[in-house]
Order: sequence, then C-alpha cells, then structure tokens
Amino acid sequence: MSSTREHTPQNDLGGAGVAAAGAAGPASPPPAAGTGPAQPARSWEGVRALLVRLHFYAGVFVAPFLLVAALTGLAYTFTPQLDQLVYGDRLRVEEPGDEPRPLAEQIAAARATHPEGTLASVITPPGPQDTTRVVLSVPELGDKQRTVFVNPYTAEVKGELTTSWGSTPLTTWLDDLHRNLHFGETGRLYSEVAASWLWVLVTGGLVLWLGRARGQRARSARGVLLPDRSARRVRRTRSRHAATGVWIALGLLFLSATGLTWSHYAGDRFGQLLDAAEGHAPELDTALPGAQAPTGEGHQGHAGHSAGQATGSADPADFDTVLAVARNAGLGGMVELTPPADATTAWTVAQDDDRWPVHYDQVAVDAVKGEVTSESRWADYPVLAKLSKLGVQGHKGLLFGIVNQIVLAVIALGLVLVIGWGYRMWWQRRPTRENRTAPLGKAPARGTWRRLPLPVLVLGVPAVAALCWALPVLGITLLGFLVIDVTAGLVRRARAS
Repeated sequence: MSSTREHTPQNDLGGAGVAAAGAAGPASPPPAAGTGPAQPARSWEGVRALLVRLHFYAGVFVAPFLLVAALTGLAYTFTPQLDQLVYGDRLRVEEPGDEPRPLAEQIAAARATHPEGTLASVITPPGPQDTTRVVLSVPELGDKQRTVFVNPYTAEVKGELTTSWGSTPLTTWLDDLHRNLHFGETGRLYSEVAASWLWVLVTGGLVLWLGRARGQRARSARGVLLPDRSARRVRRTRSRHAATGVWIALGLLFLSATGLTWSHYAGDRFGQLLDAAEGHAPELDTALPGAQAPTGEGHQGHAGHSAGQATGSADPADFDTVLAVARNAGLGGMVELTPPADATTAWTVAQDDDRWPVHYDQVAVDAVKGEVTSESRWADYPVLAKLSKLGVQGHKGLLFGIVNQIVLAVIALGLVLVIGWGYRMWWQRRPTRENRTAPLGKAPARGTWRRLPLPVLVLGVPAVAALCWALPVLGITLLGFLVIDVTAGLVRRARAS
C-alpha cells in the first residue's frame, strides 16, 4: 500500500486498515443523468470492511464489560493463595501427625463446639497439612453452610466459617463479583455480554491483522507476532494492540467458550445440546436395593449402624465405616461423605480433586452391609461432559495449579492492555485540524453490507440467525447495535436533506 493510504484516518481504525476506504478514496465520477447514484461494487473487500465496522463498534461498546471481567477474573484467579493468607489458621495445621484420628472423634469435637444445625457432610483433608471440614446445615444461613475446621491429628477445633458450596467467604465474594458484580441474576448479563462478544472480537481482530500483515509485511511472522518498533503514533499503538492480541488469542477463545457454558442464556442452550447428545455426566444411583419407603412416623431406623438414617441423625461412627468402604473401592485423596437423606437412600462418597489428572469418582455405600451399591466413574463420563468439566476447572485456574493461575493472569493483563490500546487508537485518530476538530476518531463508513458478495449474504444471514439463537445475549445486543446504527443514519440523512 502507498504511504498516503497508510496514514488515512479511516484506514487506521481498530488496527484494520480499510475501515472506510470508500470515504477516503478519490471522488467517484458523477452518475449519468437519470441513472441515480452509483452502487458500490460487490467484492471480498466488502467482507473486510464489514469486519472493521463490527470490530470497531463491538470494541467501543463491549470493551468496558471485558475490562471488568478481566480485572475481577484476575482477582479470582489467586483465591487459593488469598484463602491461605486470610484463613490459614483454620485451613492448615502447624505440625502434621503420623495418623489421623477417627472421623467419629473429629465430628464429636466439632459438634461439641457447634451443636447448632444438622450434620450435612464431612470433607477429608486434601493434604497432610490440611484440616478436616465438618459441614453443618444451619437453617438461619439459608443456602450457605457452617463449616467447622478440625485438626485431623488432635481433633482440635481450629475455627469455623460460613461457606457456600465449600468456598470460603472471600472466594465466594470474589466469585460473585466476577459472575454478577453482586447484582444477582441481573448482574450475570454483564459477564454473558463479555463472553458472547469476546470470541467475535478475537476472531475478527485476527482476520484483520493477519490480512494486513499479509498485504503489507510479506507474511512476516515477526510482523504478526511483534509490535512494529519503527512505527509512530496510531500505527505504533495499533501494532501493540494487535500483536498482544495474537499472543493471547487462544486463551481468550478458551475463556469465552468455557464462560458461555455456565452462563444463563447460552448455558441453557449448551444444556440442550448436552441433552440431545446425551452428554451429561452420569448420575449416581443412591437408592438402596430392596429398601421400602417409610409408611409412617417412627420408621427412621435405630441409632448405630443402621441403614437409612437421615442426614441430621447419622451416627458419627458410620463415617469411618463408609470411608473405609470407599477407600477399598478406589476413592483416594480428598472425598466428601454425605449421609443418606432418608431410609431408602445410601451414603454418598465423592472425590473432588480438580488438579490434573482429575479424580471425580463417586460411590453409593450401604453402611449396614458395608458395601458399594452403585458407582459413577470419571472414565465413564461422555466426552462432552469431560470437556465441559475440565474447561470449567481450567477457567477457574484450578486444573494445573500455579501454572494455570499464571497463564490466566497473563491473559487477563494482556486483555487489559489490548483494551487500553484500542481506546487510545480511537483517541489518536481524532481530527486535530483547526477547522475540523473532534474529541474522538471517526467511525468506519456505513453501508458496508452493500459491498458484500451475494454468496456471503445468502449464507451469512441464516448463519448469523442460528448463532444468535445459540447465543441469545449476542443476538439481542447485535440487534441493539443495528437499531442504533440505522437510527443514527436516518438522523444524519434527515439533517443533510
């Protein structure tokens, strides 16, 4: 390209290069009398122009959501270390012993200190320096639980916390901040907007930058992966914006995909896909073979090692029996033991090891007979269920430990820089002439869809409609962009006439 075109303001927009070539190029000859205005020629360059316009508007309006998601996600990434810093006196023991005390003794110590509520479950220590967690269901806490931390070697109660699904108050607070900004279901829309548009911005930016590098820099890998240090002003900012985006693109696509799987609306669509493909994780059958539902009051079983005790009245000694059965069935490491809900159901023992290689086996145990009645093995999970589970743990930074956390932190910081450079480009492109000033750069030219090849229109419209069905928030916000764009065009046309 010529240097004149390189510095045309419309070409500098968003790192794309050809945002409004029609507006910046030489004037077209006037149409012949009676023929009306000339129609723009359809070509594949129209696809690029449309991508420029989409990348610009999505970047301007969605980037704030992405910035918040990046910063809150960065904070959540290091919750394991933060938990140890804030709650270390309860989560860990100073001097590990040789052998842990029986669970019954640890539960008795916890209940002596905290007799309120009912016994919901017990979580064994994940490591030799970790405490046992005795989880209590307390009515006044609602959906939360009271977790009592016990030294497994001395049965000493180290303290208690109000937990949510096993998470500490700090982790829960940061998780809610990242998910919904503490605004409940309404706040979840912010994160779904970010996840829905993130992959669009990434793929669009890659296409635009790689196409520009191919045309201007002889397909140089260095020109794609590293900023142009010889460039100045907006071109330098654009090269930093694009090169950084290339480096973190794969991670951003992963975060977008995994974030959408447990979002509200797109998550529902993903659930429908799992239903159709029979891709859900297998459920553990907790029904006791031959057990009869109670026909009246007083049929909850006797104290001691009797099957079918309700969760709140389980004998602490049964925890040791059930744990031994589960260990013999191959469940190692940290497990959660949950007493039966009624007289017809079995105990549940579930692994919860999120580090690779993960362990998510579960067994149902009859405490009276001391045998496994049913099992659910990680090896039997369908492929989609495995990918979904592993993706979520990778998104949280748990799958590969500190390495996973560092990678996520680098991606989050890279995204913050990309967003900052994107807005800086917008500001650098503002007109600065004395007779033509503006606070920000001009948007790409309208009407790019008229330049699209007909096959792209014919195939693209139904494809976009299907995509918007799969990602409802993307569809609604895209429709909002179109309404704003059309309204602005009509207003501009009315003023001109």
